[in-house]
Amino acid sequence: MKRAIAVLVFALGAIFTSTAQDAMKDKEVKTISLEQVPGEFTQKQLTVSEGTYVFDITNNGVGHNVGFVLVKKGLDISKPENHIQTAYVTKPVETGASQTSKPTTLEKGEYVYFCPLNPTATDNTLVVK
Repeated sequence: MKRAIAVLVFALGAIFTSTAQDAMKDKEVKTISLEQVPGEFTQKQLTVSEGTYVFDITNNGVGHNVGFVLVKKGLDISKPENHIQTAYVTKPVETGASQTSKPTTLEKGEYVYFCPLNPTATDNTLVVK
């Protein structure tokens, strides 16, 4: 009886693991790399497909820590509740270093990105098609 229960538990575990792996294949995480220099991002506009992304932010000679803020275009960027918080870097980016965000699912539309610490312009655009 114990052996039958162990086999059943093993089989159910294998099925669950296989199903979870198949679900993750559909959610491939891609990387969007952005570089900051003093006062600006080097990339002013990007176009990507819908999907899940990690933002990789590089601080190239700014001289102090930088960050990253992403907001759906048309929303008030000064209100933190409008920020897409999963797109924040996991910790401030030191000069000469890079940091990534958590995976962020982007739907069709336009977004603006900026860094209040650098500070950069608030008209950098990310278009998701």
